[in-house]
Amino acid sequence: MKLIRGGKDYFELLLSLIRQATETIHLQTYIYTEDETGLLVADALKAAAKRNVQVYLLADGYASQNLSKKFIESLQQAGVHFRFFEPLLKSRYYYFGRRMHQKIFVADGRCALTGGLNIANRYNDMPGIPSWLDFAMFVEGEVARQLCILCWKTWNGFPVKMALTPCDEKQSLFDFTNQESSIVRMRRNDWVRRKNEISTTYFEMLRHAQSHITIICSYFLPGKIIRRLLKKAAKRGVKIKVIIAGPSDVMVAKYAERWMYDWLLRNKIELYEYQPTVLHAKLAVCDSEWFTIGSYNINNISAYASIELNLDVRDAIMASEMEKTLEEIIKNNCVAITAEEQIHTKNIFIQFIRWSAYQFIRIAFYLLTFYFKQRRQ
Repeated sequence: MKLIRGGKDYFELLLSLIRQATETIHLQTYIYTEDETGLLVADALKAAAKRNVQVYLLADGYASQNLSKKFIESLQQAGVHFRFFEPLLKSRYYYFGRRMHQKIFVADGRCALTGGLNIANRYNDMPGIPSWLDFAMFVEGEVARQLCILCWKTWNGFPVKMALTPCDEKQSLFDFTNQESSIVRMRRNDWVRRKNEISTTYFEMLRHAQSHITIICSYFLPGKIIRRLLKKAAKRGVKIKVIIAGPSDVMVAKYAERWMYDWLLRNKIELYEYQPTVLHAKLAVCDSEWFTIGSYNINNISAYASIELNLDVRDAIMASEMEKTLEEIIKNNCVAITAEEQIHTKNIFIQFIRWSAYQFIRIAFYLLTFYFKQRRQ
């Protein structure tokens, strides 16, 4: 098990694992872009298919809708099984329903990558352009087999009556020493499947933390329950640090976040804005003992409107190393947000814009993505 920082390190590992696969490959992603990085990964997948590896590529039908017909046909002609994840309601003019926001790669049911990275140039280090900040976990063993089973079920649309998947049937032996092993659990959010596990992980972390929590999150807009738990944790002396985006690819989300700064600062929560590039990471580490990492952002879209996947890892050595990495990011790449600074960045007009953005994010996505679909089931 290993924490992988996004950019060149991630894509070099991904390509290496694709080249080493001998039986099956599952790649499921929210965004797949037909750029240099996307073409590089596609070429590796096609090469794997041509050497008789069964390759399954599932991309979200909304976020990856700009993939060209020519690109998809080239994959299929090479033997890659390609499919879009589709919502319940879709036409040429609208797309209502949950989106597949999870990012999973599994090779041979034995090793896997999962985290926040999509397949696009902005997640890779390009000449003269550093990648967005993101992280993934490389895992081997039983948890990789469980991820493989999930990929098969997602690929097949979770049929009511489904025979065992190939990863269920395959008897794999994993021989790891105690030093090489960690306690890991797979966590999912998917309201159609009645899964709310990642949200529950954050509830548990905030309720039971003894000393400190560090969160790094893009689009940080906690709902009522998490806000209440943040407040209670800080009140009982838990030191909470939150690293959030400085530059953002979704400005309405950034304005909405800044509307919450006053509340967070009043409740003794330390805030840091990451400066070098767009922040896209999603993880939290607690008490130097355990952490959660994956695709889940702390907001109502991830909680209620998307399919998300995280891994919870209980490993004190890895948790401590992760805390050290985040402290280095704070020290070298972040600007601290203080109450004094906040006073100088706002006026009535700016606060109205921030409040409006917050209300739009909080309400509009719920109505359009969640409630509209629920009424038609």
